[in-house]
Amino acid sequence: MGKYEMIIYWSEEDESYVAEVPELSGCMADGKTYKDAVENVEIVMKEWIEIAKTMGRDIP
Repeated sequence: MGKYEMIIYWSEEDESYVAEVPELSGCMADGKTYKDAVENVEIVMKEWIEIAKTMGRDIP
């Protein structure tokens, strides 16, 4: 998997940390802790890339 920028912030509304990967449209996850959010978004990134490959889409 390539290297991608992650934006991680606290969401008062959701009462959790949110991790977004801007280069992978719609790729985001949350977690009760900062570490959980990072671990969860890494899983979602792998899934995002796998799905993009099966659909024949370009992967940034």
